Amino acid sequence: MKKILLTIVAAITLLPLSAQTKTTQKEYLDRYQLLVSKLGADGVGIETLLQRWGKDYPDDTDMLLGKFSYYLSKSQSSSIEVKDAAKYLGNAPTLSLKDSLGRDVNYFQVVNYDDELFGKATQAIEKAIELNPDRLDLRLFKISSLIGYEKDSPDMALAGLKALIDYNGHSHPKWEYPDVEASEDLFPSVMQEYCHAFFKIGTPHCFEAFKELSEKMLSYYPNNTVYMTNIGSYYLVYKHDSKSALKMYNKVLKKSPDDYTAIKNCVLLARSDKNTKLEKKYLPMLVRVTPDETEKLSAQARLNALK
Repeated sequence: MKKILLTIVAAITLLPLSAQTKTTQKEYLDRYQLLVSKLGADGVGIETLLQRWGKDYPDDTDMLLGKFSYYLSKSQSSSIEVKDAAKYLGNAPTLSLKDSLGRDVNYFQVVNYDDELFGKATQAIEKAIELNPDRLDLRLFKISSLIGYEKDSPDMALAGLKALIDYNGHSHPKWEYPDVEASEDLFPSVMQEYCHAFFKIGTPHCFEAFKELSEKMLSYYPNNTVYMTNIGSYYLVYKHDSKSALKMYNKVLKKSPDDYTAIKNCVLLARSDKNTKLEKKYLPMLVRVTPDETEKLSAQARLNALK
């Protein structure tokens, strides 16, 4: 009997560790978070851990997020490049020098992507979305990565945002967003963040994406003055079309007479066009609604000077 027991014990010791005590999902997550905290998202040993984790739990969302972060980080490389512009993708130069003629030479940090590794990151986040269709954060991770990947021409990111707006409008999902309260304002607020991102990048393609995204949101939220103001800003800043911009801002003010952004933009528009009559119309509104005391005093002084 003793010999049999010894044989069983010996056999057990030869089994793989996973056959004896399978690592739990939480243990994998804890190990992963520890490694990332010490080595970063693409540190040494993380890929091996993710492969083991994925083999044991192929549908674990945290594992898929880990793969997404790992391959996205691995796909990126940065370089310093000279650009004949004051800004690149909305960012100021990393370094600015003068050439022999005294002209500015601007150096920018440029992030490039390895297509194959970026594809692996995309596959991981898409599977996570498939398993958790109402996790809004997962969908936004994918779209944000596309904006970085596509740089000044966000065709895929814009298509993804439009599809997401349609899904939100038709399916009315009860969005989940870890550590964030999923209120009724969550989705419109998040979409406005992307509008702001496109506006900040400021390339022709991104300005058009800014307008298209705002119009798409207005098709589902026709009374949302934030997106109306966006359209006005598109005409004012990008198209330099004061007439169309003013028309949209006035539409906003009919719905929301104290809308600070619309009023402020009307003042700026009037001043840019040297239209003192128009400026005198909107300055009293700015005095009334501005939350900034300095701006209030400045607007009042300007109004007094125009009288």
